[in-house]
Amino acid sequence: MSARLLLPLIAATALTVPTVADDHAAAWRLFIADHTRPVVTALDLETGDALATFQLASPATLYATDGVVVAVQGAGNQVSAIDSGIAVDDHGDHGDITISDPELIDAVLTGEKPAHFVEHGSKAAMFFDGSGLISLFNAQQWAHEGKLAATQLDSGTSHHGVAIPWGVHTLTSSANADDEKKPRIGLNILDSDGNLVGDTHVCPDLHGEATSGNMAIIGCSDGVLIASGSGEPQITKLSYDGLPAGKSTTFLGGVGMQYFLGNYGADKVAIIDPTEAAPFRLVDLPTRRVHFTIDPAQPKFAYIFTEDGQLHQLDIVSGKITQSLAVTEPYSMDGEWSLPRPRIAVAGKVVAVSDPNAGKVHLIDIARFTATRSIPVAGAPYNIVAVGGSGSVH
Repeated sequence: MSARLLLPLIAATALTVPTVADDHAAAWRLFIADHTRPVVTALDLETGDALATFQLASPATLYATDGVVVAVQGAGNQVSAIDSGIAVDDHGDHGDITISDPELIDAVLTGEKPAHFVEHGSKAAMFFDGSGLISLFNAQQWAHEGKLAATQLDSGTSHHGVAIPWGVHTLTSSANADDEKKPRIGLNILDSDGNLVGDTHVCPDLHGEATSGNMAIIGCSDGVLIASGSGEPQITKLSYDGLPAGKSTTFLGGVGMQYFLGNYGADKVAIIDPTEAAPFRLVDLPTRRVHFTIDPAQPKFAYIFTEDGQLHQLDIVSGKITQSLAVTEPYSMDGEWSLPRPRIAVAGKVVAVSDPNAGKVHLIDIARFTATRSIPVAGAPYNIVAVGGSGSVH
């Protein structure tokens, strides 16, 4: 029985058996996918020990969501769920934490070339590029109960696309089915039965999405689409007019503060606040950007890794880089996009940086912005996510 399944049993017996919080604990785990091998390694952040190594169908892209790690295996035509073994149950005035072994769930989601995973609310959407089909499901139910109950919708044609759950609706990319290259041309809204609602919202070369609060952003070559509202989403466009040449194709959504952070060209990022009269603020980087992430515990901060091997702290409020630190040897952005390059993740008070060429994960203390230690990881550690939290132990 998993730790998450024990929670209802504890709650059910609480009236007759007193439960006393006897300790307070914090636990963080790093999940690291290898660049070329179909394996994911789970590390304990405090000790650096490998807790488990999971064999998959192909190398994976990882996503973390509420104690669950979703491993998208595009070349293996499947998606797996890993129960992180860390669950924090929010009771309003405090949280309870349960810690158990991480576990790879037997049930898998299969389809042609899974690519983008997006979660919004209690629903997750997996888009399959090879078919254009969309699977909607609950990731927590999948991981903690071992049950995968997915609803399938059709975007219209195979293409490199994306879908965003939005209550009973689903936002999905639309592509030109008559062109063999299947260029993305816009955004469609589907109802719960997969029927088109309204007209296609024009969005040439659609790529990239994120959610923040009650808004979602979708990237286009001429601007960004903003979805908002309850019920049927309302769609508006923010144009790139007045900005230097470039576009945003990858986004992160602010937590605790409503904003979006996107790439913009090779050596800039864009802080985007759709509520402002001038919604775009561009931040110049010293060299080309490799990867970036936000700090969910300190909403004003984001972190950017650049090709010179440096990690930068970005203050979202001021729009300025406040600290920089050399972490790895340089990783040039020249060459194929799929070459192994560092990825970063925030684990509580630490930024973890994968270093595939060195076979290590470097840990940076956020408060002091200094490197504290490096953890050896076999192979070429690449995609990385962090799962954890703190709470009372009963």
